[in-house]
Amino acid sequence: MRSKVRWRLCWENELELAEHIELADFFRMTYGPTGPFNAKPFEGSRSWAGARPELRLIAYDANGVAAHLGLLRRFIKIGAIDQLVGELGLYGVRPDLEGLGIGHSVHAMLPVLRELAVPFAFGTVRPALQKHIERFGRYGPVTILSGIRVSSTLPEARLDKPPTRIDDALVIVLPIGRSISDWPAGTVIDRNGPEL
Repeated sequence: MRSKVRWRLCWENELELAEHIELADFFRMTYGPTGPFNAKPFEGSRSWAGARPELRLIAYDANGVAAHLGLLRRFIKIGAIDQLVGELGLYGVRPDLEGLGIGHSVHAMLPVLRELAVPFAFGTVRPALQKHIERFGRYGPVTILSGIRVSSTLPEARLDKPPTRIDDALVIVLPIGRSISDWPAGTVIDRNGPEL
């Protein structure tokens, strides 16, 4: 049985404080089971972990926030190439709704990505989520790249840590306005900012 959800697409500056608080609760509940450090960025009313999205796709049901996906247009560096992407992140599905099909918000975001005229959607996930991401391919072309190192700045400067971190994450690429064959080759991606 599928949950009946209502999707809302909104710009970041359209959210009220009460909505940020509701989203922060959602992220703590969604990310907390993967480790307390994953829920920590969402303390109080903070509804983002690193970079703030410019657009959010939020699913609501009778119990509140059901799913979320954030979008941020940015240039990433792959080798010597500056590549415009629509970075997707802050992905989550409320634990009681996992497996019901609403988690495929990536594909609900496709019309927005086309309208914004980005050549590629880009995101990263932990290797443990590979099987979950592979299911997105049922809805269109999704390329999963492994063996890529992704450099990101830390969202907040700290004296006890370097200003950047490098992850060996799975890179997800969805061709939007160009072919996947146009994706630049390289084994290192520099986000030139914090992860979404």
